[in-house]
Amino acid sequence: MGKALVYIQSGGPTAVINTSLYGVIKEAKKHPDEISAIYGSLNGIEGLIDNKIIDLNKEKDETIELLQQTPGAALGTTRYKLPKDIKDPIYQKILCTVQKYNIGYIFVNGGNDSMDTCHKLSVLCKELKLDIKVMGIPKTIDNDLAVTDHCVGFPSAAKSVINNVKQICTDARCYKRGKVFIIEIMGRNAGWLAASVDLLPAGSRPDYMYLPENSFNMEQFLKDVKETYDRKGHCIVSISEGIHFERDTSAARVDAFNHVQLGGAGDALAKIVEDKLNLPTRSIELSLIQRADSILASKVDHDEAIACSKVAFESALKGETGKMVCIIRKSSNPYTVEYKLMDIAKIANVEKTIPFEMIGGKTGMTDAFKKYLRPLIQGEIDVKYKDGIIETATLEKHLL
Repeated sequence: MGKALVYIQSGGPTAVINTSLYGVIKEAKKHPDEISAIYGSLNGIEGLIDNKIIDLNKEKDETIELLQQTPGAALGTTRYKLPKDIKDPIYQKILCTVQKYNIGYIFVNGGNDSMDTCHKLSVLCKELKLDIKVMGIPKTIDNDLAVTDHCVGFPSAAKSVINNVKQICTDARCYKRGKVFIIEIMGRNAGWLAASVDLLPAGSRPDYMYLPENSFNMEQFLKDVKETYDRKGHCIVSISEGIHFERDTSAARVDAFNHVQLGGAGDALAKIVEDKLNLPTRSIELSLIQRADSILASKVDHDEAIACSKVAFESALKGETGKMVCIIRKSSNPYTVEYKLMDIAKIANVEKTIPFEMIGGKTGMTDAFKKYLRPLIQGEIDVKYKDGIIETATLEKHLL
């Protein structure tokens, strides 16, 4: 008699987060003897806490296939932080749900904070000597998970940023005397996504790029902007939302993991440019489109999302637990990788920033960064449309 598996989506969505879910579902259906049921936990770990579990076997085949081009989190997501003490009553609620539905496999798809959840669940099961395998599947557009070469979701987000910024730059240079454009890109403490525009060729890229890894000098910034605007009639700046300069964040929300909700850095910087330099400005925040652009999804990202899920599933069946699937790069040209399991305790709550050797300065990155990123954004997925509108999956969500 097999056991059921439950899948958890957590943290910020990506263009391929549901492709990872698709990968586990497809693999699980090949093993009816070992897997008695395929469940989804609604809104991440909250589904296990509140007994909100759906039967994914009851979803239509065409809906499951469409998961591959559906952004957002089909199961719903959360930023719920589990308590440190596994004797907390919350864990008893989780155990009640797990035991009620004979769940033997838990897959957690997410980033740093989600891997914290994954780690705590694996510790709980180990302490109580429960035959439940807990596996992590990497996901975050911030690309800041430790150990793995890169994170599932980052390549597609980078590809979206690169192409959208190119179009913005092309449009911004139309006028003889234009504006100072400030493009805000996601990234709290790691500037991987903001740095991705470095792949753009001269003539269709920002004049300056600012990352959280570098110190930001306001006086020099204003000097550079004015010099460039006077010389070219416009100036285009891309920034990571996490760059540090003096601004009012007192009203910003703080999530369960004590992260301040970012955003608005571009607006604040644009106001300073207007006040100090008296130049026309326009702030552009790419916002959610960076992580919700399935049309510009990378084929490499899509395929690796499925591959990571396959490895996680097969490893769990073999008895592995408390591990996350990591992508290990073997070569950049030709691009080849392998997949290895790493102890989740070494990954949870550890943040990976851009290494020093990849950072060139305020106008670009080094060749090492280009070599790193270029293979990841290659290829396109075959997107299905209906009447000119992309089709997406909507789960019927049959509650147990």
